[in-house]
Amino acid sequence: MSADNITTATSPATTADVAEHGDTSAGTSAGMTTDATTESLTVDGTAARAADRPLLPRIKSALAAAKHTVDRVIRSKPVQLVASFFGMLWRLWKKRMRFSYASYAIVFVMADAFAVLALQWSVYSEPTYDDPDAVDATTRIMNSMAGQLTKFVSQMWLEHHMTFLLNFLALAMIYLVVVFLTNRFWVATAVFFAVMSAFAVANRIKVELRSEPIIPADLNFLSSGNGGEIASFIPENDLALVTNAIRMIIVVTVLCVILQILDGRRCVIPFHWWRPLRDRKTIGFNCMRIAALATSVAVLVSFTWNLSIAGTWSYDLAKKWNDAPVLWNAFEDSRNNGPAMNFLRLSHSKTMDKPEDYSKETMLELAERYAKSADRTNEDRANELTDSTVIMVLSETFSDPTRVPGIELLEDPMPNIRAIKEQTTSGLMLSSGLGGGTANIEYQALTGMNLALFHDSLQSPYQELVPLQKNPFSFNQLWNERYGDEASVAFHPYQKNMYLRDTDYKKFGFSKFYTLDSDPQIAHQDRVDNSGYVSDAAAYQSVLDELQQHGSEHRFVQLVTMQNHLPYNGWYADNQFWEYADISQLGDDERFQIDTYAKGISITDQATADFLAQLNQMDEPITVIFYGDHLPSSYTTASADQNNSLVLHETDYFIWSNQASTSSGVKLGTAANYTSSNFFMALASEHMGAKVSPYLEMLSEVSAAVPAMTRLISGNANWGNGSATYLDANGTPLEYDAMSEEAKQLMEDYRLVQYDLTAGKNYLQDTDFLVTH
Repeated sequence: MSADNITTATSPATTADVAEHGDTSAGTSAGMTTDATTESLTVDGTAARAADRPLLPRIKSALAAAKHTVDRVIRSKPVQLVASFFGMLWRLWKKRMRFSYASYAIVFVMADAFAVLALQWSVYSEPTYDDPDAVDATTRIMNSMAGQLTKFVSQMWLEHHMTFLLNFLALAMIYLVVVFLTNRFWVATAVFFAVMSAFAVANRIKVELRSEPIIPADLNFLSSGNGGEIASFIPENDLALVTNAIRMIIVVTVLCVILQILDGRRCVIPFHWWRPLRDRKTIGFNCMRIAALATSVAVLVSFTWNLSIAGTWSYDLAKKWNDAPVLWNAFEDSRNNGPAMNFLRLSHSKTMDKPEDYSKETMLELAERYAKSADRTNEDRANELTDSTVIMVLSETFSDPTRVPGIELLEDPMPNIRAIKEQTTSGLMLSSGLGGGTANIEYQALTGMNLALFHDSLQSPYQELVPLQKNPFSFNQLWNERYGDEASVAFHPYQKNMYLRDTDYKKFGFSKFYTLDSDPQIAHQDRVDNSGYVSDAAAYQSVLDELQQHGSEHRFVQLVTMQNHLPYNGWYADNQFWEYADISQLGDDERFQIDTYAKGISITDQATADFLAQLNQMDEPITVIFYGDHLPSSYTTASADQNNSLVLHETDYFIWSNQASTSSGVKLGTAANYTSSNFFMALASEHMGAKVSPYLEMLSEVSAAVPAMTRLISGNANWGNGSATYLDANGTPLEYDAMSEEAKQLMEDYRLVQYDLTAGKNYLQDTDFLVTH
């Protein structure tokens, strides 16, 4: 059928529809829509797609309208002005100044110098005068805080004393590590300034409170989770200082942040984490930054690691630049050599080399072996060590002058102690020191550990080991375990901060430590004639008061005297040794010192005899371990002869028990003729007939095989650096290789035990090795 025919055929119907409904186009549209809708509802459920088709052109139209609106807004004048402004800022930002490395160097030097002076300020104080009018203005200026700081710097060219430069170098190494670690100079400067300022303020407050600077062991306080308690220790009169320091740190930090933002040199050394191997230039800069950081860390670690070891590069450099360690007084070391050097000096010392066979199994087997041996020893002993009060007396610089070659005295300076030694356990003690090193001898006596077994870099256990230990062992703890925490007390008629005793004694468990600056102070402080030190008689009286106050309570008492400490300035009246009793062929200066010392020994001799006589009147058993720590350094003529080295390291000791003790009058045989302070408690146990712990059993067996040992040094200047020395039962030097196999095995056991208790994992703490079964 043709198109025309189709049209003709449908025309009547269309005409009729138009006539009936009116508008032809409307009718046709309605009819088509109805038909299409009906069809869509009946064919495969496609109604949704049919209904959505008209939305697409509307969406396109809306998007086009939105784009037109956005274009019109962007082309508007206000938006164009804002865009131009920010574009200008961006161009300026991209062209901002890059600070030169020379400017970095200037700021570096200024910040480092500030840190050195701030730390030195923390250990200085403004002097006070009883009569200010009697002091001239120049003296007041030179002694003022500003004067002291000025001298600290100016001594470089006035006295060729490079202490300031040495501290500058030490802090510069720390500063550089921070710079290369952050790779942002101004960020590193803010961190360095904040840390050094905080350290200086904290150091000053600690010095005010305890006459002691911050040491590495103090960082344990922060790591133990007690950092939040720091504010409670700040005295009220220092709150303003702390507040001002915080403000200064905030101001400097904000300034550094601004400078970091303005600095076009974003990194000190260009470095790219993203695609670090993109090209040769990037690889080169990345390698340079890594090398700079590694080098700065290595130099700092090497400097700190070797600072306490004689012969190393940092030790020799420090010594060349006038570093003179004061290892017995951290505060004086900080004042004289700088807080930075004192802190780094105490930051590292290797305690011991790890024994090859060290393990938990080895230590448990060792503990069991000596426990069985202790049981056999205890079968013949009825007493407990803690059944008696034990008084350990370290008599400062006590020794017999008549044993020193070249000394000839017409009068015996120690007749009483010589008689006591004849009647009770006694002999000679091998001392590690000459003219110093008291704390090392004391540490050995209190712990049973020996300096000879420690690494050579460990010069002072009291300063480099004990403060870092969580639960260090000492013999007084045996009394604490039986009678309570108040059962052990200590006396020292001097400052409590010497050798960090105040810190260490607390670690050891001493409940009280009485000194000239403790609260309360030591009770008796009398001097003899013009002496600057408390007399031994006064020190003994303080101990007697303690014993009388506590009656029948058994205690462990530690006494460190001061009467015979150097210098020896002729302060005793009517000194017979200078007048007629000394006929030594020595120069006047040396003889003058030795005669003052001999008079002091004579005074100690009488005071000690009186002390023991009063102990004899008490009803409770008391045992005294008395020993001199070292000889004085005044024997310069004898010291010049190397053949005298051993005799200048031998002091006198005795172990004595009062009449109320079952061990009164006991005198051990020749095995006690020579010993070292680490064996005192083992010898006392034998002297008292007291049962022993496995630890004391081991010490007794080692003592029998190797009676005396220590690290022998030649003088106070290098009092921590020396070589291990061993003596046989006759006091003859014994080479380690010449020892018997049994002795070597005992020494290895000793080394294992000392390592476990100091540097190891404390396996023995979980056993009964340290206590009597």
